Order: sequence, then C-alpha cells, then structure tokens
Amino acid sequence: MGCLRRKRTLPFVRRFKIKEVDAATNGFTTVVEATTGPAYRARFAGGLVATVRRASAGEGQGKGDFYLEVQLLGRLNHRHVVRLQGFSEGHHDRFLVFDHMENRSLKECLHDPLRTPLDWRTRLQVAIDIAAALEYLYYFCDPPVFHVSVNSGNVMVDANFVAKVSDVSVISHDIQRAVTTQSFQDQVEQRRKDLVFQYGVLVLELVTGQSPGGDGELVRWVQEPGFGGSMHRMVDADLGGAYDARELRDLVIVARLCIGHGDDDGVVVSMPQIVRYLQKKVERLGRDTIMRG
Repeated sequence: MGCLRRKRTLPFVRRFKIKEVDAATNGFTTVVEATTGPAYRARFAGGLVATVRRASAGEGQGKGDFYLEVQLLGRLNHRHVVRLQGFSEGHHDRFLVFDHMENRSLKECLHDPLRTPLDWRTRLQVAIDIAAALEYLYYFCDPPVFHVSVNSGNVMVDANFVAKVSDVSVISHDIQRAVTTQSFQDQVEQRRKDLVFQYGVLVLELVTGQSPGGDGELVRWVQEPGFGGSMHRMVDADLGGAYDARELRDLVIVARLCIGHGDDDGVVVSMPQIVRYLQKKVERLGRDTIMRG
C-alpha cells in the first residue's frame, strides 16, 4: 500500500479538478440533507449526477492518508453501499464524489409529511438491504476497517427505492499495522455489536414510523415482556393497516434480539444471522403467496 502515498492517480476512482466540482455544484449552492456535514447535488459535464461531500480532514491526516482512504472507499462494491465515484483536492479543500440518491434519505421518506409513505414491502426490503450492507462491511471486507453509524439519516434511497448505507469511513489511518493487533480486533468486534443494536432501532423506526429520538421509548417498548400484545397498535398509521402480520412479527422479533431484553447478556445475534433469517422468511412468504394465488 506504500505506493498509494506517492500516486495522485488512484485505481477505482476518478480524480476531478476543483473547478469541475465548483461548476457541477453551481458554486456549492445546491445543498442536500446530510448528517455529517454539508453535501451538494452536482451535475458534471458528460451527464454524471452525483452528491459531493466535503472530506473531513482527520487530525494529522496527510495526503498519503487521504489517498489511502479514497482508495479503500473506492474499492467498496456492494449494491447496498453508496458508491464513491471520485475525489477532488485543492490547496485547502478535499471533496468526495458519490452516487446521487434520487429519493434522498430514509429519514425523509419516513418522516416528511409531503412525501408518499413507504409501503410495507418497501420497508421490509429496506431492512433486508441494510442488513446485507452491514454484513458486507464488517464480515466480507478485508480488512474490515470501516466505520458507519446506522440511522435513517445515513440510509439513502435511490430512484427504485433500493436502500444504501452512506457516510462510511476508515477507522484507522495506519491500517496495515493496526489490523493485526488485539486492540484493533476488539474495536472491530465492539463496532459489530454497536451496529447490531443500531440496526434494531432502525427496524423499529421502519415498523412504527416513529423517530427513535433520545428518550429511548421505542427501545423500552420492545424490551417489555408483554410487547407482543401491543405490536399491531405500534405499526405506522401511514400504512393504513396494509401489512403482513407474520412479516411484522418477524421484523419486531429481529429488533428485539438486536436490542436485547434489558439485561446484561449482551447481543446474541450477528448481522449474517439476521440476513439469513430475514431472507428465509421472505422466501417462505413468497412461496406461500404463489401457492395461494
């Protein structure tokens, strides 16, 4: 990886000139919602529509570290992770150029009163999409050195309502040395557990249409012993009762397993287990629907 510190031209990604980025964003005037700093809608010459984000310069991060991060992010290739198209670097600013997501964030899809509510099948598919993305990032990337927070503001939705995780970044700038240490492996394992919990909260937001907020009401609800009796009352009213009861039960059970029961036993499920569980449930229900038809 030492060669990455010397080369300005990087595989997997395109280098944009600062003046190209400035023109594409109309002078950085078209702002789109982002949870980690400003982002801008861009239309480049040639027709590429993208989202441009200002790269956060980590403490002590030099050009070599930045190029290494760009290279690793550019290698990510998953249907449910927002793809990095390129980067740009000036005297004082650095920018990352990502695929543009036409339907913007899941947060807007769920909570903007001016938008058509997501139907039940779309919500179920979003849950599966994000689980698959997290499994990829933390189990199939080598090394698994990526940091991401799972919330509706960081989940983006494309024109076909395919959900994709955004705001992925590298945990460590000194990757080759860090990945072999026990402390780094412990950090990765803790992040996996944190993501499982965050994923459970996201599932509850999909089911109820309620923002999780800071008071933990949704978490306390799913931890209650008798939560099953109130399950249907908690479903998002925007669905108008149009949902599958078995799929609802399966999703809420997944959320409960991710979040825990309020004890000290810790997380007992992993993202690969969640992905397999949800895929099997959807396949089974699909077969049942065909047979009934």
